[in-house]
Amino acid sequence: MDLEISTRESGDVTILDLRGRSIKAGESELLRTNLQKLMANGVHKVLLNLTDLTQVDSSAVTFIVRTYVSLRGQGGDLKLLRPSGHVHEVLGVLHLLKLIPSFEDETQALASFLPLSYSAKP
Repeated sequence: MDLEISTRESGDVTILDLRGRSIKAGESELLRTNLQKLMANGVHKVLLNLTDLTQVDSSAVTFIVRTYVSLRGQGGDLKLLRPSGHVHEVLGVLHLLKLIPSFEDETQALASFLPLSYSAKP
């Protein structure tokens, strides 16, 4: 199956659902284009849902890291949802799971984008 990317929103977080057997050379460009469009449109919080993605190549990993660095530089963030199998293995070997926050639960991932509340009173 070729890479399919669908976009949805939850509050001010944009979720990219990636589906397919793998991201390979030509499909990495599709991911890059989608991420660049989001950033050009002012999106600062991105959750990449990797649940239905089984493989990833080095160019896709490069685009993910570049987007993470760029968003962080603009006060935004990028987080990962459910990397598994080969995708988890590749991200782990490259130590990216220590850099880019990863979650198994979408609700927890979305909550992690919320600013910490300092409204607790002594």
